[in-house]
Amino acid sequence: MTAGWHECRMGYRAHFFVGKWIFMRHVSQTLQALLEPTIEALGFELLGVLYLKSKSDNIIRLYIDRDDGVGVDDCASISHHVSGILEVESTLKEAYLLEVSSPGLERPLFQIAHFKKFIGHDVKIWLTEKTEGRVRLSGKIKAVDGKDILITDSGNEYCVSLGIIDKAKLAPAL
Repeated sequence: MTAGWHECRMGYRAHFFVGKWIFMRHVSQTLQALLEPTIEALGFELLGVLYLKSKSDNIIRLYIDRDDGVGVDDCASISHHVSGILEVESTLKEAYLLEVSSPGLERPLFQIAHFKKFIGHDVKIWLTEKTEGRVRLSGKIKAVDGKDILITDSGNEYCVSLGIIDKAKLAPAL
């Protein structure tokens, strides 16, 4: 193991969160737990949920997948099922737009299992706090240990805890 990886595992990280980010992440996690059983029963994997809140729009974005791929009709079907659940079960009091999407080439990574699955692939990561002076990283996923992800970029290594990742997606080579 490299020195950087060891330092990360030893806990040399500070966690500072912004209220709005915590709220949006909490809503996303709550919606994930609410919707996942139904989406799985329909034969799909719910990769992740993003709740995006701005002054003009509130968006609930679902990323779904399955082994044989996802088509437009699949997204429409999931949207129909999810809309019914949200009308009955959701505690959201504000209007929102519901978007259902396949992961696409720039597949979002939400869970530690997603990072493990794509070890060796290029990734772009946006952080909620600075890691070694940076809030954006890009490079290859080198290793995953517990909730820590090791990213390499031009010979530099960065250890990132899943808890401080705001957004992560694959960066496919073109």
